[in-house]
Amino acid sequence: MRFFVPARSSAYRGGQTVHNASTRQVARLSAATPNRTRKTLRLMSDQNRPLRVAIVGAGPAGIYAADALMKSEKAKDRGVSIDLFERMPAPFGLIRYGVAPDHPRIKGIITALHKVLDKPQIRLIGNVNYGSDIALEDLQQMYDAVIFSTGATDDRAMNLPGIDLDGSYGAAQFVAWYDGHPDFPRTWPLEAEKVAVIGVGNVALDVARVLAKTGDELLPTEIPANVYEGLKNNKATEVHVFGRRGPAQAKFTPLELKELDHSPTIDVIVNPEDIDYDEGSTVARRSSKITDQVATIIEQYAIRDPKGRPHKLFLHFFESPVEILGDDGKVVGLRTERTELDGTGNVKGTGNFTDWELGAVYRAVGYLSDNLPQIPFDDQAGVIPNEAGRIFSGGAHMTGMYTTGWIKRGPVGLIGHTKGDANETVDCLLDDMHEGKLLEPAEPGEDAIIKYLEDKNVAFTTWDGWYRLDEHERALGAAEGRERVKVVEREDMLAASEPDKVNRA
Repeated sequence: MRFFVPARSSAYRGGQTVHNASTRQVARLSAATPNRTRKTLRLMSDQNRPLRVAIVGAGPAGIYAADALMKSEKAKDRGVSIDLFERMPAPFGLIRYGVAPDHPRIKGIITALHKVLDKPQIRLIGNVNYGSDIALEDLQQMYDAVIFSTGATDDRAMNLPGIDLDGSYGAAQFVAWYDGHPDFPRTWPLEAEKVAVIGVGNVALDVARVLAKTGDELLPTEIPANVYEGLKNNKATEVHVFGRRGPAQAKFTPLELKELDHSPTIDVIVNPEDIDYDEGSTVARRSSKITDQVATIIEQYAIRDPKGRPHKLFLHFFESPVEILGDDGKVVGLRTERTELDGTGNVKGTGNFTDWELGAVYRAVGYLSDNLPQIPFDDQAGVIPNEAGRIFSGGAHMTGMYTTGWIKRGPVGLIGHTKGDANETVDCLLDDMHEGKLLEPAEPGEDAIIKYLEDKNVAFTTWDGWYRLDEHERALGAAEGRERVKVVEREDMLAASEPDKVNRA
């Protein structure tokens, strides 16, 4: 149990406020005063304990929000006490289950997030599913405010004939498989020799690169045994990435694009005819260093000779997918329409079509957030309706309810961009605190949530438990000469992190 000493007239111990004389006086006065005065007195009393905030989702967005709360001058006098809820037994969300295993540089962000979670004002409460293990009304009884930062894990729908054929996959599903997500299948069909990836963002590059590499190339990473076995037997020798616009409109980042060429088994091939720019493209290159770098790298791929490596990774531009072709219910190809620039950086169809012989198609056209119980959701935009992070329902702010990250603004931008989201949301929350517009929890003590979960026999994980799981995964890796081996099964994660609770899972 962590202890907090607020700046004013009481000590907050083990979830109970120990009142001094002035606090007891406030309590006596409250019973005999009008409602407006009672509100003022309640605010005075609340100031005698830390602000209690629940954050649902322990990925980067939620952790950045916790960090912003702890650093804000607006909360300095009162202090904060934060509980960070996570559906998985382990924290870090997208970094653990959404970043390709051969990107240790990005996974290194975990080091910075560790420093936040090490702070005494925050507790990790993992393996707790919002909506089943705990409901909205439960959180409202125990916290002054709730921030939802559950991110996006599903694939955005793509309206394309043949999308439901056997061999047509969402990139998010494949990423979850190779990242060892416990809620996804342990095997993956990798029988196709020629594979398509639709999309020109970093997720598309990750999927294409993992499909084009050999299992042995990825073995030094943290991939679990089932993923290695799958990739070792992968039959793909050609991977085709399709984008409907040109090099200047690609959403790759330069480093990820360059890294395609680092594999000794992959030839990156670009058709020189796909190097084309109009006025809008030229303006885009001049106005963005990243756009210009990406276009330059693509040009370099186009003008060089193939290196004779066994696997080919083609980057196709100006090819708009119009139909996934099938035979007997299975993918056999992809039909694309050739496009051309219209002067503004956009494209129009030319009426010329190509059928590509392929055995599997992966769509990497964006992630989609999950609809949360008792929280409004915009199904079309895939976000929680909000204004600057305040959750709105029926045109009004839901008292004490906030959101941040991808479920707030949609799945765009890099991991670091969620810092700005978090700062905006936290500013609104703390402004509402000073205006007396937060919740009025009946049980704001720290012990309340622990008792609630224990009474329901929820085998929740903790930050100390993460250290135990981390040590266990590193030990598994050391036995194989690797940095770590990721544990996949939920039960195995619980056994390593919270062995005393495993029988309650």
